[in-house]
Amino acid sequence: MPLNPDRRITMSDRRKELEQLTHDFVDAFNRQSLDDVVSYFADDAVYEDSRGGSHTGSDAIRTAFTPLVGGAMGKIRFDDEDFFAEVETDKVMASWTLNMEVEGKPVSMRGMDILQFRGDKLILKQAYCKAQTPALQDRDDEQAA
Repeated sequence: MPLNPDRRITMSDRRKELEQLTHDFVDAFNRQSLDDVVSYFADDAVYEDSRGGSHTGSDAIRTAFTPLVGGAMGKIRFDDEDFFAEVETDKVMASWTLNMEVEGKPVSMRGMDILQFRGDKLILKQAYCKAQTPALQDRDDEQAA
């Protein structure tokens, strides 16, 4: 059964909105504006960092992003690589290269985020990074089956 033409327009418009929200969110990181970065998150949002930590709520998310956005790693820049949006669930996959300084040396790292929006606010940000050594975690007995 063909999609309703009005529905296609709505889905197309929402995809453009998700792409713009994602672009603006990344731009807030590149401007190193902590207030702007945090403003994209809903009050009950969850940020799962690339090291396995989970941060719930604006205050915890602000604390988690302070070292990166606050300048501890010098000037940072996320360069977009790829973007996919699943409009039905308001989810986005955005891959990137992060350029920064570590101990005064320019370095880069590739990764991706899975973002989920509710309206114009993020409710979930899951960050993944390519690593030389995998970050292995203990499993509980129920997962070890």
